[in-house]
Amino acid sequence: MSIIATIMNTSTGQPIQKLKFERMPKPWVTFHLTTGEQVTADRVHVGKPAPGKFIAPVEVWVTPKD
Repeated sequence: MSIIATIMNTSTGQPIQKLKFERMPKPWVTFHLTTGEQVTADRVHVGKPAPGKFIAPVEVWVTPKD
């Protein structure tokens, strides 16, 4: 089962993009954004699922260079 995570910008607090991972991302994961920039996760936040749902929202916080 793949994980769809929202990539968040730590400096602005705004979402950058959505990205699909094959398994739960580790806090030190390194990946490329759609812009081609390579980033390393600052932290991974797993939220609480909505009532009646079992899928928890996942946020990966990164600090892009631009």
